[in-house]
Amino acid sequence: MNDLYYTVVATQVDQYIHRTLVEEDANNFCGSNGELYDASSEAGKKLYRKGDFAESQVASLDSYILKKVGLFPDVLERKVMHHFEQGDYVSAMVTGEFYTKKDLFPGFGRPFVFYAEILQKVRHTSEAKDAARVALKSPWWTLGCAYQEVASIAQWEDEQIEYIKEKVTEEGRQEDLKKGKAPAQIALDEAAFLLDLASIEGTWAEVRERIAECYKEAGFNDIARFILYED
Repeated sequence: MNDLYYTVVATQVDQYIHRTLVEEDANNFCGSNGELYDASSEAGKKLYRKGDFAESQVASLDSYILKKVGLFPDVLERKVMHHFEQGDYVSAMVTGEFYTKKDLFPGFGRPFVFYAEILQKVRHTSEAKDAARVALKSPWWTLGCAYQEVASIAQWEDEQIEYIKEKVTEEGRQEDLKKGKAPAQIALDEAAFLLDLASIEGTWAEVRERIAECYKEAGFNDIARFILYED
């Protein structure tokens, strides 16, 4: 796999479990027999009461999830696209901008990538470029798609890639030391840069050991062991 990137499925474990139980209940007519709900025991019952989705008479499963469970990237994106399909561009743009609020999915670039894409749909090229550039300030493995797709919208060449490649060299590390940056921070920065580079032209396997070493150098031994752990 050349492209390494991840997406947010939920910001909290309870939210993810809650959503799973709702979806199972909503899909009962498709043959689900409530196995997940039964397996969740008392914990599941505290999150969701079986049959509540049907009783709520909410128009759609996605609407119920957003109203009663929480905010999820894929559900918000479907909501935006539904607005587009209905010809309601204003609601689509408002929801798309809401998706980028920094306190919803902090640290992830995907909301800004998606917003850039919908801005392109309505031919707001300049605003799309700005949104894509904001996305690229996040770790590249959080973009939810290939780096090159976002860089194209942002109208970026390869300068940023070359800059990061230089930062992970011995010369780059020595330069940071001369500037007074703490060795631990240099190690953490290198780990982040290696992940970025792996997302565009490498694999996790190729950088895993070095990333673990970086965390060890920074004093995070538990994280280093976790990275190297194999079941």
